[in-house]
Order: sequence, then structure tokens, then C-alpha cells
Amino acid sequence: MLNIPTQAFPAAGSQQRVAPSGQSGRNKVALKPGHSLMDWIRFAKSGKDLTGLRGRLIEVTQEELLKHNTREDCWTCIRGMVYNVTPYMDYHPGGEEELMKAAGIDGTELFDQVHRWVNYESMLKECLVGRMAVKIPASMKAPPPPTSLAPPASLAPPPDKDSRPRYDWFQTDATVHLVIYAKRKIPSSGCMLADLDGGVLRLEVLIAKMSYMIHLRLADEVEGNISVHTSYSVGKIQITIRKQAKGKWTSLGQALEFHNTFLRKKDRALFYRDCMLVSKTEVNHNTYVFRLQHPRGTVRHVPVGQHVYLKANIQDAEVVRAYTPVDQSLTPSSNNSSPDSDLYLMIKVYPDGALTPHLNTLQTGDHISVSGPEGAFSLRPLRDVTHLYLLAAGTGFTPMARLIWVVLQEFDSIRQTKLLFFNRREEDVLWRSELDELAAQDERFQVEYVLSEPSESWTGRRGRVDESMLTDVLSRPDGSKCYVCVCGPSAFTELTIGLLKQQGFSDEELHAFQG
Repeated sequence: MLNIPTQAFPAAGSQQRVAPSGQSGRNKVALKPGHSLMDWIRFAKSGKDLTGLRGRLIEVTQEELLKHNTREDCWTCIRGMVYNVTPYMDYHPGGEEELMKAAGIDGTELFDQVHRWVNYESMLKECLVGRMAVKIPASMKAPPPPTSLAPPASLAPPPDKDSRPRYDWFQTDATVHLVIYAKRKIPSSGCMLADLDGGVLRLEVLIAKMSYMIHLRLADEVEGNISVHTSYSVGKIQITIRKQAKGKWTSLGQALEFHNTFLRKKDRALFYRDCMLVSKTEVNHNTYVFRLQHPRGTVRHVPVGQHVYLKANIQDAEVVRAYTPVDQSLTPSSNNSSPDSDLYLMIKVYPDGALTPHLNTLQTGDHISVSGPEGAFSLRPLRDVTHLYLLAAGTGFTPMARLIWVVLQEFDSIRQTKLLFFNRREEDVLWRSELDELAAQDERFQVEYVLSEPSESWTGRRGRVDESMLTDVLSRPDGSKCYVCVCGPSAFTELTIGLLKQQGFSDEELHAFQG
């Protein structure tokens, strides 16, 4: 038997998963009945031998791995561990074609490109074959132990250190102040995660696709709360912490893993904290706004258009899904729009869903694990845009909600923002009264609803997204610069992006939040 270590790896996928600008993300296939995620969990727990090794764990050589590269016998390697994914073929949302791309080879890079959010260790634990055998030449000496907390060479920061954020600190007898200089403007929606737990401070600043980390065990005991002051225009974040005992510190503290590093976001594991359910408010017949309160000492600023992951153990399996935060309302007041306020998630409950039935059973005071933000969306491409079009289907509206408000408040150059909102019936439309009220108050915002199963009294648009509808709605006035955001089920997103490209929209003018 091998001693298989537990690997820390981020977990799980968006109700609005973000794809790079101009891409619609991976495709999903129609699974056979009885092949949902929960069906796979039940099948994996049935006691059947899913590896073909009768419970043994083996070391797998490169030559042996390569032999298992067919649909009927498919092994793949992820982070040094080998899995027999043959029994998972019919349960994979991306279809067997996606899995076969990694058949018989190391699939780590392919996995990270598309499935980084998936907790593969939990989902495939019954498929574990063993560890890859690593051959080390006799002439290769062991490297010397590290002498500093510098990141590995493969994760080294960009060579242009002048663009790297930096930090400084100062103190009084009663307080410690840590200042981050981002060296660029900070979006008003925020980009910072701060966690103070047991004297350990973990502070992460998200800058485009990069992450700047401060990670310290503080020099002395402090109170649990922290306060944050951000100067958005100059890119400065100040953290204030109160000392438990008055006096001067000789240092800020001891550096921990990845302290003072500037890495790609995808090179960091997701960081979870348990949040408490404060309230659940009904939006319509099957959708609710869950208000989650961060633990003491935690502040999270989730950038517009990005999502967080919720994680729970269901039937002895770890299930993770991603959801895009909204504000407390479509037009937040100064009292509830602070980026470090509670987290609001608008979630549609599916009776046969993997996670939402569990969420629906949570009572006030219960807890759920919540990650920091993820996603590739950026407000930067909107700087020169004059016409912004938002095409949303169902809960694909959620990333649009905060985006609409930020655009109307901060982007004077955008002369028109139009939301084309697709639903089945009138009762499915989310925040309709608020959208109508905003359209009546601000002439720069328009909303139009499209129903696929309308009542006889419906006078608005009917049907599904098609070429003629987009031609009618998406005008491109002379001298204008347009940008289109799309979010909804995968089939909707894929079709809509294809139609938009047929109409001449370039990749640089499109962003798909993949559902």
C-alpha cells in the first residue's frame, strides 16, 4: 500500500462561471438519465471496484500510463496521482471527448485550463490507481533546503519589479497599520481579501490576473477585528489592527508561506472561510437572496463580475458550486453598498440540484464554506465603450446586476446600457420591478424582456435568441464602440456568442460569463 497524501486543491464552478473575454468556455453535453453528479456520487459509493485493481494502490510508470489511453481503458494523471476515469466517462458534463484529451498522459495542464474549480480528489477518490513513479538519476543531488520564503522559480514574479505592489507599516502604542501600495488604480467594487485568525494575517490584493499576498504571524496578540480604508484613485489600502496590550513592536511579525509575493491568481489555491447565513429572502417562486456574514476578522471585496465558491459535504462527498454576488438591491444605497459588507448571493434552487437543495435547508445561524473571489472579468475594456449590451438568461442575470450599477455610476462615456433578459415566463423574471424603476430613472439604461413561454396577455418580445432579434436590438451607431456581455446556460451562451460573431462582433468586443 502507498501512503497517499492529501493534496490541497481548490474546488468548484459557477452558476456564472467566467470565461476569458471573447470565449464561451467549455461545452456541456446532454447526460443520459441517471448520470447527474449526485448519481455519480451514489455510484462511486456503491462498493464497486472502479480501478480494476481490487483496492490496491500502485506506482505507475510513464510507460504503464500510456497503455491506458482508450475509451474502454482510460487512465490520466493529475498532480502526480493517477486515476482510472473510465467509469466516469458517462457522468462527465463535458463529455468523453474532453476526458479523452488526457487519456494515458499527464492531464494536469488541461485540467487547470478548464476544471481548476473542481475538487477532483473527492469526486474521483474511488478511481485512484496510485502515484506516478518518478525516476531520479543517480547523479542528481538533492537540492539544498530553502533559505528564504521566496516562491519557486516557476512561480516567480514578473521581472519588472517596479510594477509590483509593495507594503509598509507603522504603529502607535495601541494600533498597527499596514499599508499596501498597488501602484495602480483600484476598482471601487474592491479587490482585497483580508483574514485575521489566531494572530495570523492573510491579506491578498487581486490585480487583473495577478495576486499580491501578505502573509504574517503577527509579532504579538491583537484584537480580532480589522478595519480597512481604501484610496481607490491612488491605489492604496490601509489595514488597521488594535493591539491587545499597549506598547511598541520591534517587528511586524514572522513571514509565512508566499508572503510578499506577486503571482498569477491561478497559481494560488482557493482560500475558504465559514460564513453564517443571516437571512434568506424570496425573489420569486424558486430563487432567493442568501445573505452571508463573514466571520470576525474577515473582509472580502469581490470585484464586479467575479464569483465565489460555496462548498459543502453532501452524502460524504464534497460538492462545490460558484455563484456571483449581487448587492442587497439593484440600486444600493450608501448604507448597504460598502464592499466589505455581508455577501449577497442570488441562487435558484433546483429540486434535483447537487448543492442548492442543501442550501435551501440551511437555517439562520447555520454556516457554509465560502471561497475568495475568482474570475477573469475586468472593467478595463469598458473605458472607451459607448454602447454596452447585456444578454442574460435566467440566473445569468446575476453578474449583470452589479455591473449595471457600476457602469451607470462610474462610466460617463457609456451613453447606453441595454439589458436583454431572457426567461420562460413572467414569474421567472428576477428583480423586474427594480429593473423597470431604474430604467425609468436613468435614460442611459434600457431593459427588454423576452419570454419563451409567455401568457396570452404578454405584449413584449417572445421566443428565443436568434439572429433577427439581435440585429433588431444591438445597434451600432456611427462612431460608437460597443461591448457585449453574455451569461446564461451553456447552450444559450454558445449560441449567442456564435450569432454575435456572425454579426461582426470581434473577440475583443465580447465577454462570456459561462454558466
